[in-house]
Amino acid sequence: MLSPEQNQTKAIRNILHCLNHGTQMGWLIDPEEELVFVYGFDRTINIFEDGSDRLPIPAFAEAFQITVRQIFSWLES
Repeated sequence: MLSPEQNQTKAIRNILHCLNHGTQMGWLIDPEEELVFVYGFDRTINIFEDGSDRLPIPAFAEAFQITVRQIFSWLES
């Protein structure tokens, strides 16, 4: 998750580093904008911002399902 004092470029660089070393997927959660950037292993980037959008999940956790609304409701608690 991107905190207010965190540099977005550094967070993206960390996600890309992880993808270069075998991670299947990376999420960048932006609480200020209430959206989630999803970085795929193939370097595709998708933006999810509608509350009902279901976020993609890596293959090893495909039984798990979560929406954008759920992510941000947890952050409000």
